[in-house]
Amino acid sequence: MSNLAKILCRRTLSYRQMSTTYSRMQSNAAAASAGGSAIIAVGQMRATNNKLENLCQVEELITRAKAKQAKILFLPECCDFVGENRGQTLDLSETLDGQLMNKYKRLAKDQGIWLSLGGIHELKEEPADGKRKIYNAHVLVNDQGELAAVYRKMHLFDATTKEIRLRESDTVAPGERLERPVQTPAGNIGLQICYDLRFAEPAILLRKLGAQMLTYPAAFTYATGKAHWEILLRARAIETQCFVVAAAQQGWHNQKRQSWGHSMIISPWGKVLADCGGEEPLAIATAEVNLNELPALYEAMPCFEHRRNDLYSLTAYNLSDTEAGEDRAFADNTVDKRTIFYESEHCYAFTNLRCVVEGHVLVSTKRVTPRLCGLNCAEMTDLFATVCMIQRLLEKIYKTTSATVTVQDGAQAGQTVPHVHFHVMPRRNGDFGHNDQIYVKLDERAENKPPRTLQERIDEAQMYRQHLKELQS
Repeated sequence: MSNLAKILCRRTLSYRQMSTTYSRMQSNAAAASAGGSAIIAVGQMRATNNKLENLCQVEELITRAKAKQAKILFLPECCDFVGENRGQTLDLSETLDGQLMNKYKRLAKDQGIWLSLGGIHELKEEPADGKRKIYNAHVLVNDQGELAAVYRKMHLFDATTKEIRLRESDTVAPGERLERPVQTPAGNIGLQICYDLRFAEPAILLRKLGAQMLTYPAAFTYATGKAHWEILLRARAIETQCFVVAAAQQGWHNQKRQSWGHSMIISPWGKVLADCGGEEPLAIATAEVNLNELPALYEAMPCFEHRRNDLYSLTAYNLSDTEAGEDRAFADNTVDKRTIFYESEHCYAFTNLRCVVEGHVLVSTKRVTPRLCGLNCAEMTDLFATVCMIQRLLEKIYKTTSATVTVQDGAQAGQTVPHVHFHVMPRRNGDFGHNDQIYVKLDERAENKPPRTLQERIDEAQMYRQHLKELQS
């Protein structure tokens, strides 16, 4: 270990012993402070392949953040390590229940601070083909040392310029979904990582889902950082009207890789509130963010109200949300929230009163609209995406390879409930003497099929929720 790392470790251990009680007192005081105001800290570091030295840098940044009374510290991508080659990166990676993550959790709990661990190399299970890969995981740990959220990087940096050639996909597997914003003492935070910064769509979706702050931990290359880093960060802040926090790596990690630095905090108006600069390898910057300012900004510049959902839309697919928040209207009827097993932005899926086949469920729009032609673009996109996801879920549960997906659009088409909804029905060999008999049975079911009990439907919904959680974990 270098002399610098030894000094940092000694300083941090000493500080930890003296300040645990003080930290908790400050955390309580901060929680009692006015409204939506919070001090946040963004860190900058220069990670190498020495995990112990990197951990000591993280500890020092936590010490500095606590001294500034920050409620949350944002750390860069690769805060655990930067490998010198693919093999070393795979060998140094750990699972999220490994030793290093447990140390991060303990630090968060001992110091009473939230940690945004910007890009941890998360080891995946050994694949059957032997081709090992990892996730680039943004892990949020709360001040009790618990995992609050995990986002796995969706966009992988495969790029070649005059200065660099990087293929992240050689080592990293892409994440499979956007994660909902996480409620923290500094507001609702939307999690992203590095190269995600170049894609405006996830940022817009996160704001639609309630994000007040977006975070882009990064190890931006020197060349791309010099050209685009600040411009992109300010653009994401302005277009989403969110605070943007971007912790960055700085300097030479090894002979082949150099990062730009300039960890930043940016206001929703696009103003740079803090900047760690491009020279300091170990630095911290803080800013006080006031979430109470956001409603006035939204009112003065109502961009999200002006979006033309009748002409274009963005819809996040496969969001992790299986709990229904409330009972839902189904025309003049009410759907008990306990029978709802999935909700998207504009739709919900629920268990059926009378089933034509086992696994027959309904997917309906949240807004009461009688006909398909009455849906706007956002509802149409979300509805069909949700139907497709539910179909895949049912086929997996019931081990089928086919489904009948149908909508009765209007009374003459057999619609008995004037509210847009799809029937999703898993199909088996020989379930009907003639395949199209299912449509006859669909029309006859109200007269000839006894209704199921509410408890039966609740139990079935709970089973579907559990399967969804397992698929999304």
